[in-house]
Amino acid sequence: MRRLTNRPDAGTLFALALLVMLATTGGCSRSIEVVGPTACPLPERTSPPESRPPTPPGAAKVVERCLTNMGGPKTIVHEVGPLETVWRISRMYDVPVESIYRANGLKPNDSLRVGQRLTIPNAKQLRHVISLYPNPQWKYIIVHHTATDIGKALQVDRAHHDRGFWNGIGYHFLIDNGTLGKGDGQIEVSPRWIKQQVGAHCKAGGMNDKGIGIALVGNFNEDLPTQNQIQSLAYLIKTLSQYYEIPLKNVMGHRDVEGASTDCPGKRFPWSNLRQCLTRR
Repeated sequence: MRRLTNRPDAGTLFALALLVMLATTGGCSRSIEVVGPTACPLPERTSPPESRPPTPPGAAKVVERCLTNMGGPKTIVHEVGPLETVWRISRMYDVPVESIYRANGLKPNDSLRVGQRLTIPNAKQLRHVISLYPNPQWKYIIVHHTATDIGKALQVDRAHHDRGFWNGIGYHFLIDNGTLGKGDGQIEVSPRWIKQQVGAHCKAGGMNDKGIGIALVGNFNEDLPTQNQIQSLAYLIKTLSQYYEIPLKNVMGHRDVEGASTDCPGKRFPWSNLRQCLTRR
């Protein structure tokens, strides 16, 4: 995207808009509110109290938040994504790890295969599970779209491998749109985040080295993100920006990075709605 040298950059405009929103609004617009049985206004939880499994190696803490209530415990089938563990899956569905081991004939030291299908007994919720690692390199958050109508981390991982990304999916997080068996607004955590590796999502401005890459499944040149995707994106941005002390002026779309030649995350991406959600207390 071309810039005019006598105008403020997109990051500055974004920050100014957020300050205005803080003064004039108390939350998301009605077009963004989650309604119906998918809503589960449970308090955010930070792991781990003594009664819960320990955090993953290297993580300072794990933040969890409910995305969807299951409407009562039920047995479901979960497809294992890149670098997912029984620990993470157990937290996602609020199911003890021992129950997952028993239901699938697994032992604690058994490795999971990407694409493996696991029976999850008595799943109660679908939660976001975000591990936070001490790391001073993260200074920016860069928002992307996949430019596809459907998707999930496993599919994007394979596509990026085929493009020569030897570490797989180039983003640090992927927010699903309810296709291919994933939840609408579900946050999938990339192996790059778990390993705290640089991204492969934005060369411009050196953002692969200092920017956290978040992609939403969808093509926002043609369509809009779902309501749940925007709410999940706002939650993730707030979680990361608070922990890593990233100023909101450093939250930007891929196309707004100096030197980028792209329309990502799409011409129809609803920045105004995202700003409202980011300023919601």
